[in-house]
Amino acid sequence: FTEYLRRTISIRDTAVRTNMKENFYHGVLLGILGVKNRWGISSNREMGEGYADILAEPDTGDMGIIIEVKYAHDGDLDAACKEALKQIEYTRYEDDLEDDGVENILKYGIACYKKRCRVMLAEK
Repeated sequence: FTEYLRRTISIRDTAVRTNMKENFYHGVLLGILGVKNRWGISSNREMGEGYADILAEPDTGDMGIIIEVKYAHDGDLDAACKEALKQIEYTRYEDDLEDDGVENILKYGIACYKKRCRVMLAEK
C-alpha cells in the first residue's frame, strides 16, 4: 500500500481538516478492494457497537476481513495501527460475523501518514 501511495498520490490530496484526513485513505482502500468484484465490500457498516471502516467478505463465505483506518497525525504509524486494532476489539466489530457463523475473521489496523502506511494484523 505504501508503494501504491508513493506512486499515485500527492500530499496535497490530504490537505483537509485534520480530523478528515483519514477519509482520503479510506476511499483509496475502498477503490483498491473494489476490483474484487466477487467480494462483498462495505464501508462504515454498523457492526458490534460501532461502525467498521471497511468490511470485506470474500465469496467463499467462510471469512470476514475487518479493516480500521487511522491517520497518524504525529507520524507514529505503529501507535496509530495499535489504536485501530484496539478500536476493533473495544467496539466488538466481529460479533456480527460470529453471529453469522464466520469463524475465520482477520482484523487489520492500517495507519497512514502522507505517503506512508503501516498495516498490522491482530493476533488471534
